[in-house]
Amino acid sequence: MPQTLAPPTPAPARVPGAGAASDTELRALAERHGLTVSGARPPLPEYVRQLWHRRHFIASFATAKLTATYTTAKLGQLWQVMTPLLNAGVYFLIFGVLLGTRNHVPDYVPFLVTGVFVFTFTQNSVMAGTRAISGNLGLVRALHFPRACLPISFCLMQLQQLLFSMGVLMVILLGFGQLPTWSWLLVLPALALQFVFNTGLAMVMARLGSKTPDLAQLMPFVMRTWMYASGVMFSLSVILKGKHLPKIVEVLLTGNPAAVYIDLMRFALIDSFTRRELPHHVWAFAVGWALIAGVIGFVYFWKAEERYGRG
Repeated sequence: MPQTLAPPTPAPARVPGAGAASDTELRALAERHGLTVSGARPPLPEYVRQLWHRRHFIASFATAKLTATYTTAKLGQLWQVMTPLLNAGVYFLIFGVLLGTRNHVPDYVPFLVTGVFVFTFTQNSVMAGTRAISGNLGLVRALHFPRACLPISFCLMQLQQLLFSMGVLMVILLGFGQLPTWSWLLVLPALALQFVFNTGLAMVMARLGSKTPDLAQLMPFVMRTWMYASGVMFSLSVILKGKHLPKIVEVLLTGNPAAVYIDLMRFALIDSFTRRELPHHVWAFAVGWALIAGVIGFVYFWKAEERYGRG
């Protein structure tokens, strides 16, 4: 018997607006039960509130990371102080002795050690911020929390490490005849402003480093160049004296944020580092850099909140 094929069943007619109505109903249903998009970026005020509620986690995470950093080393936490001291020793040999920089700077050892410790704070904060997201993808993908907790924690970790180093710095200052004065209290606002600046810069680098992991390989060269331009091993005022450089070059050298915070710390701790060595409006520079980096860095990082750990 020849088989006859049944005519194909016509597809159901599409009702105009049915899909849109369905989406609207689903969205209303989700809102009615308090459901939100997973990983969506919250508004900025809500984001700040979430960070404040996790302040204890930020502090505990920073302390834990700092403790774990040197657990495999026999000297343990001593390396927190020995690393910048060894760097200062190398710089003293090369710049102070071989190049004779110490002949032009009074109290060169306190001058050098202060510069090394302060710049190391910024350097390590930036380097840690660059890897804050890319180096913790397992944590980012497993748990839901404001991602800004990570760069803030790493900067807080570097601040804790600096405070350990400051104890050794005080001993060095006393050993070279720098007795405590009221100006030492200026260390507190200077460190607070530098911490805000470091955190903002670390957030910028955290967002960039989350998409470009190779940036972590480039940053040591950038930071080394920045160190040489910030007067860590030599006095910028001595170098610029007698040189007919364009005014913009002098402003860039003396007003760059690393040099500003180093100068403030030297002014606070070293008697021979007087107001004449400070650039004009140095505190305005310090506050301005902290506000610019802190606000812009925080907003820039928040803008990409929902993209961290994806792709």
